[in-house]
Amino acid sequence: MDAKPAGQDYIATLDLLRLAAALAVVLFHYFFRGAAAEGFLAESYPLAAPFALYGYLGVNLFFLISGFVIAWSAENRRWGEFAVARFVRLYPGFVLCMTLTFTMVILAGTPLIPAAFSQYAANLSMFAPAFGQPFMDGVYWSIVLELVFYGWVTLALFTGLFQKRKLELIFVWLAVSALNEFFVGSGAARLLFITEFGPFFAAGVVFHHIHAHGRSLPALLLLVASFLMSCGTLSVTQRWMQGHYGIAVTSANLVLANVVMHAALIGAVLLRNRVRPSALTLALGGLTYPLYLLHQKIGYLAINAAAPLIGKWFAALGCIALMLVVSWLIWRTCERPAQRLLRIWLGLAVDRLRRGRDIQRDGLRDEARSC
Repeated sequence: MDAKPAGQDYIATLDLLRLAAALAVVLFHYFFRGAAAEGFLAESYPLAAPFALYGYLGVNLFFLISGFVIAWSAENRRWGEFAVARFVRLYPGFVLCMTLTFTMVILAGTPLIPAAFSQYAANLSMFAPAFGQPFMDGVYWSIVLELVFYGWVTLALFTGLFQKRKLELIFVWLAVSALNEFFVGSGAARLLFITEFGPFFAAGVVFHHIHAHGRSLPALLLLVASFLMSCGTLSVTQRWMQGHYGIAVTSANLVLANVVMHAALIGAVLLRNRVRPSALTLALGGLTYPLYLLHQKIGYLAINAAAPLIGKWFAALGCIALMLVVSWLIWRTCERPAQRLLRIWLGLAVDRLRRGRDIQRDGLRDEARSC
């Protein structure tokens, strides 16, 4: 996570919760989706699949955590500082992991898992579909929604609305989300305003507001509204999974899972003092992003290669262990140094722009005085 405003400490429990969300997605891909409709895995896991089916909800938990963390990161920050911090946080790790996935798919890919240099070039933008290319890995769709969310927060900081009218913005966002998801159904609005997953982001933002500024009736009502709306929007993915895979989590279990996710975020914050920050919790949180970006396509290739030799269970569990180690190595040896260098470079660039702007302003002032 980024450095936080004075008086706020690093919350180790949130990093552990993010790791749990990432592992849930990994289990979903390896033990359910891999052998489902697309047939990426040669072997299926019928004993684990009914439980792994729930793992896709890890993405919803990510968005819930992100709402809290991003509101925390934006607190008392200028819009430029926030934008630079988010870019530095996401882009180096994305490029490193996307390049590694591309390399592995080029070397060991199959007709079901192809790659091309044009696809790689488009993915450098993080918005590959805008250039007519598929994502290098399917999980990248959620990164795009994160970026859209960051863009709206940046705009809110720039206009001053985030500092002065945060709860009003959340109310409008929830209203737009409800209108689109329950009545209009516009795909463009779903992307631009993140209407399907907006209630999860919004709940995180509102909970941070309550945590940082105290309870108030409007904030509590918005938190309840966000939760109720998120229970409704969960049906969008449910319908897609039923149509695509012929199976989906029942509505009752989705609501129960949603209660667990919201309670997990609240618990992680309230119990922050029970888990002290340490090198271990920092590493576990740090490897989460590379793990999420790397695990799917490379994992499918690794499991298919290893299963005939050591059995499908050892192949899958060994792949999870390998992905954890590789993700930690990338975070420790590549991502963190790249982030530091990029932060320094961007800091110098911003300073040069500020100096140039100050010189220009002083020049105009002197010219005005001389007239």
